[in-house]
Amino acid sequence: MSELDIRVLKEIALSGGMKEPVRISCQNMAEKLKTSPQTAARRLQVLEQEGFIKRILKGDGQLIMITDRGKDMLMSEYMDYKSIFEDRKRDSAILRGKLISGLGEGKYYITRKGYMNQFRGKLGFIPYPGTLNIKLEIEYVHLRGKLDEKQGIKIDGFVTENRTFGECKCFLCRVDGKDGAVIIPSRTHYPSEILEIISPYNLRKELGLSDGDEVSVEVFL
Repeated sequence: MSELDIRVLKEIALSGGMKEPVRISCQNMAEKLKTSPQTAARRLQVLEQEGFIKRILKGDGQLIMITDRGKDMLMSEYMDYKSIFEDRKRDSAILRGKLISGLGEGKYYITRKGYMNQFRGKLGFIPYPGTLNIKLEIEYVHLRGKLDEKQGIKIDGFVTENRTFGECKCFLCRVDGKDGAVIIPSRTHYPSEILEIISPYNLRKELGLSDGDEVSVEVFL
């Protein structure tokens, strides 16, 4: 996505388009972007085609609302700026290990609505559907154990018609400059040397990682 498209999304959000459809003309958008109405119109068309906004065309103009995909894009931008301006002097620990494939269950659990709503509100992002799994080097396993003693960010369990989903806790982290969170379920079948990470990014793809690659994770305590 181009910087201009990000600016268009931002202007729509500032106008209230995150919550409800708002009336925005191409002329008005052009004035905000300091560009031509034709350019503004093209950018809105592209954003609609790519699923970042939804437009309702009317006889007297258009109503625009940001979709969930657009909200995720803005949240990703927010996380980048947050990492620039927040205080990096807080306590953190570095954990290192090798990337492994998980059991494939992470996608199912983290995409449950009861978890996703909490991730958005408490972690500040909606995770990519899947977890990054790291087998820690032996000298870092004891540091992983210390996370069990920390409070972390609590993600409450919940009950659906079919089953009960347990609580877990998270610790914000960064993997090679990309934001994420270590997730520790209250009940897990993974041994203590396995670190599970969620992120708004597909970390394997974004960082070009494959099984066996060395990975360093900064975990904020």
